[in-house]
Amino acid sequence: MRYLDALRLALRMFKTRPLRTSLTILGVSVGIGAVLFLVSLGYGLQRAILNQIANADTLLTLDVSAGSEALQLTQEALAKIEAVPHIAEISRLENIRGQITFAGINTDVTGVAIDPSFFRLSGMTPLTGTLFDKPDGGGDAVLSTAAVKLLGKTPEEVVGQSVSMALNLVLRSDGPDGATVREMAGDILIGGVVENEDVSELYLPMSRFEGMAFEKFHRLKVKVEGNEWMEGARTAVMDAGYVVSALSDTIDQATKIFSIVQIILGLFGLVALVVSAIGMFNTMTITLLERTNEIGIMRSIGITRKDIRGMFLVESMLMGFLGGLAGLALSTGAGFFVNMTINVLAARFHGPSMDIFYTPLWFMGVVIAFSTVIGFFTGVYPSYRASKLNPLDALRYK
Repeated sequence: MRYLDALRLALRMFKTRPLRTSLTILGVSVGIGAVLFLVSLGYGLQRAILNQIANADTLLTLDVSAGSEALQLTQEALAKIEAVPHIAEISRLENIRGQITFAGINTDVTGVAIDPSFFRLSGMTPLTGTLFDKPDGGGDAVLSTAAVKLLGKTPEEVVGQSVSMALNLVLRSDGPDGATVREMAGDILIGGVVENEDVSELYLPMSRFEGMAFEKFHRLKVKVEGNEWMEGARTAVMDAGYVVSALSDTIDQATKIFSIVQIILGLFGLVALVVSAIGMFNTMTITLLERTNEIGIMRSIGITRKDIRGMFLVESMLMGFLGGLAGLALSTGAGFFVNMTINVLAARFHGPSMDIFYTPLWFMGVVIAFSTVIGFFTGVYPSYRASKLNPLDALRYK
């Protein structure tokens, strides 16, 4: 029997038993759809979260901080780190104690003097407004959302407004009283707001502190030229005694955790797939009983046992394949509906919109192939029984 003939015989099930066949395929599609839906949720959450914290620059950036009080990030230390091979750029950060006043409300803040590239290397984006967008690398100040809340305002209300600031800048720690403090006060325009609910911060570009040379820095962002030089640069900086961390380490750990979550979600979906596979096996067994006389006629006119097995296997594989396609459509539709609902609610409560479902193309192909394989295995036993039927017994069967 040719494969095309076996396919034609398999397609007869849609004409002779359309309801049973459709329900069987629907059962398979529910199982496949459950697997796809849950795993796509895991992939989508991973993608949404990692896209929020990672970009090309942040993945090539090392966070460098002092390992102890005795080893500070001084100008000399900065020069040594700059001399490490394959260092592309360094962005500095220094914390300053201070206060700001807006609309009669006064609150403590941590002033953060940074190079404009610090935002880019940190992967920070504005919640509203802009981040140091002047051509010379300077720009207006930036507030954290924690500071905005302490002022009793919304981000939109403070952007473009002036606030009064009073900062106490420690220039060096070897003065007669243990420290030399320079006060910096005046009005400053708020250009943007960044998401940070933990610390009340006022970000200022280093250019505003011109003439006030910093003796040391709280933290550095060190960008490496390429991923192949990350380990070498990290080792060199760590050998100098400084504490080094990288966002890529966090992302690697997060990826491992999400992989475990995806496996767990997939296992939950497999429960529904097992139930649908049992339903398909039951359908094929009933089909065998109903077509026993037909099998006897086929065998009596010369159809071989191999052809009988092939006919049943093609039929079961076709149901599995169609169930996989229907499951893909079902999962895509359910994911679209759930994602749309979540984004509507997010827009209503002024939250960011995101796509929490993502299915890689390779995974779609794997799932459809897997459903076809499930169909094959559910048809193995009925096809074996059908091929072993004695033609005379099959013709007498009622």
